[in-house]
Amino acid sequence: MKWTGRYKGYHAAAFRKDIISGLIVGIIAIPLGMAFAIASGVKPEYGIYTTIIAGILISLLGGSRFQIGGPTGAFIPVLYAIVLQYGYDNLLLAGILAGIMLVLMGLFRLGALIKFIPRPVTIGFTAGIAVIIFSGQIQHLLGLNGMKKHEYFIPNMKEIAVHLATINSYSVFTAAICFAAALLTPKLIPRIPGSLTGLVVSSVVAALFFKGHVATIGSSFGAIPSELPQFHLPQMTWDRLKMLLQPAFIIAMLGSIESLLSAVVADGMTGTRHNSNRELIGQGIANIVTPLFGGIPATGAIARTATNIKNGASSPISGIVHGIVVLLVLILFAPYATNIPLASMAPILMLVAWNMSERKEFAHILKTRTSDSIVLLITFTLTVLTSLPTAVEVGLALSVILFVKRMSELLKITKVLPDSSDQRARVRAYMVSADHDCPQISIFNLEGPLFFGTANIFEKSMSDVLHPGLYFVILRMAKVPYVDMTGESKLARLVNDFKKSGGTVLIAGIQPQPLEVLKKTELHTVIGEEHFFDHTGDAIDYAIARLDIGTCKGCKHFAFRECTALSDASLLT
Repeated sequence: MKWTGRYKGYHAAAFRKDIISGLIVGIIAIPLGMAFAIASGVKPEYGIYTTIIAGILISLLGGSRFQIGGPTGAFIPVLYAIVLQYGYDNLLLAGILAGIMLVLMGLFRLGALIKFIPRPVTIGFTAGIAVIIFSGQIQHLLGLNGMKKHEYFIPNMKEIAVHLATINSYSVFTAAICFAAALLTPKLIPRIPGSLTGLVVSSVVAALFFKGHVATIGSSFGAIPSELPQFHLPQMTWDRLKMLLQPAFIIAMLGSIESLLSAVVADGMTGTRHNSNRELIGQGIANIVTPLFGGIPATGAIARTATNIKNGASSPISGIVHGIVVLLVLILFAPYATNIPLASMAPILMLVAWNMSERKEFAHILKTRTSDSIVLLITFTLTVLTSLPTAVEVGLALSVILFVKRMSELLKITKVLPDSSDQRARVRAYMVSADHDCPQISIFNLEGPLFFGTANIFEKSMSDVLHPGLYFVILRMAKVPYVDMTGESKLARLVNDFKKSGGTVLIAGIQPQPLEVLKKTELHTVIGEEHFFDHTGDAIDYAIARLDIGTCKGCKHFAFRECTALSDASLLT
């Protein structure tokens, strides 16, 4: 059988590697799926359902050979806020709507646009999410009782402070065992997942010595069913759909960012290249189907994808195997999961938060002390103190403003004249002075984009130099890579105003994109085909041939080589 596409060159040895990597990642995904579900405010089995269904579909239909999909830590604050505000049933409907949005993003080939989100924004909200996840597990780690969960960070911290007196030493000891086992296992037995060891060891200790003294999954959420739930279509009404559009959009945007970042990491580790639009479609279909079986929104998981690759994965089959492994564990061992203490889940999520915090990248950007540092801090602070949508919106808006400001500083407009001492008579700014400047011809060198951020600078610079008696303005545009409609309108105003006073604008060395814009707006026709030149020298020759010889009489500027002859000719008339 000849394999093609993502399975090109596939063989029996690769299949064995996929089985092994899928088995390992599946075992790792089980405690994470339950932990992410609990932290998101829903029952632990919903995280298992998501791991199975979304994990299989994302690997089967996505655009990356190695992507492992499922519930992730990045979704926790978003999903928890939706559950608190709208309820679990509406979370399922929001997940379906988000899936539809992801499919549309893929069909309209918007995958590449996600990559343009500034790095300080993604680092800022990722670090903020890590803080929220970490702080959200303090309650379970300490075994605090009687706490009310709030949507925002500060009220939750106040709630912890108020209930510190209810600390449970059994929970703290259970969490400490889980921490120790999770941290020591990778050093002593690298092939066994530390999170799984920590969970099993601490659960066994708690069951043997602390039974009835620590809260468990069973005591808090009830028994975990050992089967998948039946197909259920959430009730859809126009009012519910309108209400959930914003939460669904947030889920879709975060899911697209997280999944494509994970795919990029996989590309870097394997030297392959993913299909971003196909990845979005696969993610979308998974998020449409998963809620129909009670699952929560899913996306690509960076840590599990990296683990999949490190354990020898060769194709998407490893991701499919990972989902099947979780399904078998659900069927065979679900009753035992009810005895897992919540204090054992807390360290796992805290380690996830620590690993996803991007602390090194965070510190690196801060050290630069640039505008990116400001964007990073504002996005991070708003993520922690307000909400992820607010943080991303403000972070993106601030990034755009700072980008426009930086770009506006890139446009340089200098008045130039030919250097007569240069054999090629190249134009130089230092040749222009009060005693050496042609009153009839002005040459300007433009460097940088002419867009809405720089258009006013261009307009002011031109208005300051135009004067009576000036017949020709030569604009050297070889270093103007981009012109938008605002820049075009300012250029059009210069052309029309100068034409009314009897002057002519000449364009030298224009690049393809600006030329295309001028042709589409018909400004090219207004300026005149004959007024466009490949070289500045040709534009100068055109202008000099049409000067007012009478004005040259007595002129002592001698801005051009031809000026001496023109001055002598004017004296003879």
